[in-house]
Amino acid sequence: MTELGIVAVGGYNEMGRNMTAIRVDDKIIIIDMGLRLDRVQIHEDVEIDKMHSLELIEMGAIPDDTIMKEIDGNVCAIVCTHGHLDHIGAISKLAHRYAAPIIGTPYTSALIQHQIDSERKFGVKNRIISVKAGGTYQVSDDVSIEMIRTQHSIIDAVFVAIHTPRGAILYACDFKLDRTPTLGEPPAFDRLRELGKEGVVAMIAESTNATRAGKTPSERIAHDMVRDVLLGTEESDVGMIITTFASHIARLNSIMQFATEMKRTPILLGRSMDRYVNTARELGYIELPKKTEIYGNRKDIDKAFRKIMDKGKDKYLPIVTGHQGEPGAILSRVANGDTAYKIESGDKVIFSANTIPTPMTQANRYALETKLKMKGARLYDNVHVSGHAYREDHWELIRLVNPENVIPAHGHIDMHSAYIEMAEDAGYELGHTLHLLRNGEELYLED
Repeated sequence: MTELGIVAVGGYNEMGRNMTAIRVDDKIIIIDMGLRLDRVQIHEDVEIDKMHSLELIEMGAIPDDTIMKEIDGNVCAIVCTHGHLDHIGAISKLAHRYAAPIIGTPYTSALIQHQIDSERKFGVKNRIISVKAGGTYQVSDDVSIEMIRTQHSIIDAVFVAIHTPRGAILYACDFKLDRTPTLGEPPAFDRLRELGKEGVVAMIAESTNATRAGKTPSERIAHDMVRDVLLGTEESDVGMIITTFASHIARLNSIMQFATEMKRTPILLGRSMDRYVNTARELGYIELPKKTEIYGNRKDIDKAFRKIMDKGKDKYLPIVTGHQGEPGAILSRVANGDTAYKIESGDKVIFSANTIPTPMTQANRYALETKLKMKGARLYDNVHVSGHAYREDHWELIRLVNPENVIPAHGHIDMHSAYIEMAEDAGYELGHTLHLLRNGEELYLED
């Protein structure tokens, strides 16, 4: 009889630092190795790339994988679902402990390589293997990893199915069931339905937006919202500056298209903008409008702002980092008057992002907005749709896949509670087919 275990390493008590280990007899597959950003941001002048993993574990910034020493078996693979830092941000600190390859889709693999290249404390020598969505990586004769296409707020995201002699274990963190995406294809619904018929022993699902009723709006809705704000105004000659997630390639692609339609030059500013967008361009996921400019270096950014002020703010659309009010990000520097770009009365500042609901982020964002308002900016808030499934999307996935067992992950206890209520409505029983795991626990799946 095949013995199956699910080890909750990180991300089960909180949002961030996601890491799960799936044990199939003596073979272990790790899924995701993430960072918890707010635990890093509370420390000033922290340089993660120079820090030891044990320091970061103590800070609660990365998963405490020391519990892996107590798990019988060998790690055969580390697989990452997508390229957000809360899923790959700890790779450069922890992966070298395991003699196993790192598996990811092409875009995710490229971002993982960036993480490893910038690491200054550890030498990460793990082989990186790129597997396209829809592809499979064979771990052994009877265990394989399947990458199943989904949609999220970053391109090339996947569900991961671990195939075992007893059936599949499906890992569904993070996703949205977007049937009309603006970039890439919809989730592989036919394959998910097929997988359900083949037999899913357990599904581990994010619970991030399980508290929110209804269905997550499509990225097509955000596309139209952004267009309406940028082009649906009589005051088209004022200064405009827009901020969004640097990793949200679909959103950035829309914004750049609209800038061209407005006869403005899209100008992306910030190190992360440079890294994420140029990586997507190099891999062929997007084509940039001809006049697009991208600057990641501080001196180049400052020079670009001087050019904008010299030639006229109405000729450019700066697309910048800093929507959470992060100190040192481009929009915060603009609000503080630390750049040549001057906000004048009537200038528009568009936040194509939500505020991450942590006290520190909310405080930073409040301070940023106040400074911008004091300079006369007109603010457009939350021109955005989420990349995470709402409650009815979770219901739909459960009914589609029909897993024997369900485990909520990627969230705090309130989010797990909302997911548990939904799963109970779907016929699951807490403690029997529905399981609440905390960091450091292993769930044994009995035959």
